[in-house]
Amino acid sequence: MQTVIHHGRETAYRRFDRGAAGATVLAVHGSGGTHRVWSPQSELADEHSVVALDLSGHGESDDVAAEPGYEALSAYVDDVVAVAEAVDADVLLGNSLGGAVVLTALLEREVDVSALILAGAGARLPVLDDLLRWASTDFERLVAFFHEPDHLFHDADEATLDLSRATLRETGSATLERDLRTAHAFDVRGELAAIEVPTLALVGEYDRLTPPYYHERLCAELPDCELRVLDDAAHLAMLDAPTQFNDAVRAFLSA
Repeated sequence: MQTVIHHGRETAYRRFDRGAAGATVLAVHGSGGTHRVWSPQSELADEHSVVALDLSGHGESDDVAAEPGYEALSAYVDDVVAVAEAVDADVLLGNSLGGAVVLTALLEREVDVSALILAGAGARLPVLDDLLRWASTDFERLVAFFHEPDHLFHDADEATLDLSRATLRETGSATLERDLRTAHAFDVRGELAAIEVPTLALVGEYDRLTPPYYHERLCAELPDCELRVLDDAAHLAMLDAPTQFNDAVRAFLSA
């Protein structure tokens, strides 16, 4: 892991690179996640340098004192901007809340990238009231919900499910609640026409958290957007269907 210091805190990231000559892709995880969700994208490292960060309070990054909502979202954007500058990122890739972070970075900051990939994302990311309540009152029920079929995964093996549950528990209820409330407050509908870089919207066909129609709406508003629905995958399609996911990224970046 490498780190960058900004705004008085340290943000950790990992680079997958086997001498790649292509674009550098900076990948941003979603609520409760860490850089590890992008491990299968290390397969792209012969062609593209892939950098995956831990947002503040996740994985190996320092936490930040930020209230849920726009304050936390802005802090996460600071993380992404700092790492993007450190690694000279060409492409931003965001999953779920990570999608909200990279969209906000492009809308509000001077981030010089040539392309955008949104995976399991949306212009708005509403969260069920039950999930917001369980985050503070019944964390194990929340963890169980996310691991029901077609939420995070479509048909993952038990080892993958166990690792995912462990990651959420390691992140903890307070940070996960901050993430979920921040996602719930996010809404950039009507603003996306300002994002002119080519965009790929990737979604698992079974994703019940950010369904395919979220991505259809993204592509309807973004000026240059391509939609790809991945078979036999749900919200974490990069883990659920890594070969399809990586092939779609390769094709998009080589176009």
